[in-house]
Amino acid sequence: MSENQPKYKRILLKLSGEALAGDKKMGLDMPTVTEICKSIKKCYDVGTEIGIVVGGGNYWRGRSSENMDRVRADHIGMLATAMNALAVADVLESLGCQVRVQTAIDMKQIAEPYIRQKAVRHFEKGRIVIFGCGTGSPFFSTDSAAALRAAEINADILLKATMVDGIYDKDPHKYDDAVKYDSLTHQQILVQSLKVMDSAAAAMCRENKTPILVFDLSRPDNIFDAVMGKKIGTVVSDK
Repeated sequence: MSENQPKYKRILLKLSGEALAGDKKMGLDMPTVTEICKSIKKCYDVGTEIGIVVGGGNYWRGRSSENMDRVRADHIGMLATAMNALAVADVLESLGCQVRVQTAIDMKQIAEPYIRQKAVRHFEKGRIVIFGCGTGSPFFSTDSAAALRAAEINADILLKATMVDGIYDKDPHKYDDAVKYDSLTHQQILVQSLKVMDSAAAAMCRENKTPILVFDLSRPDNIFDAVMGKKIGTVVSDK
């Protein structure tokens, strides 16, 4: 592989809603979204096929709605991810990318329904596909949606962009002596209950042998560096 060639042919990028809010903490911070999309555009320009799952935490945290029915709260969260998906699509298109938004809940006036074969066809035609509405079912996180879509589209890797520069043995924001891992196995994630993603998502990646790279999005160009194979973050793989 030449240094100008991407390491991964097809990726699934998980973007948290919080990352899209930037310093605003809520809603969309468009300068932040634009910087993230510029890094994605660089991956697009080198020929990487890109699927994106977006979270919705910048608008809605369903589990904090103690007095609301959980199913309804999760449905509201799915709609939040659809708003983020449309916003990211708009910025990517303004940068010159071809983009399609697919949602796991039917909203045909604004997005395509999620159909695996159609998503794969979009990749083959050089389009980015953004997957909104999680899995379409309550009780599943957008991390689980990312793990599911990564397996369905046969992604080479799941890139999980977070606000931490990798996986630690405990929360580095709370503990000064937290130790960062350079690499782990899926089984270690589950056995040690490391809080990089929920256990359902981690188990799905293990079962489908999907590698995971967890890295810091505070520097948006880390997305491009990850695709190019630079050593950043923490790699989770059973190889």
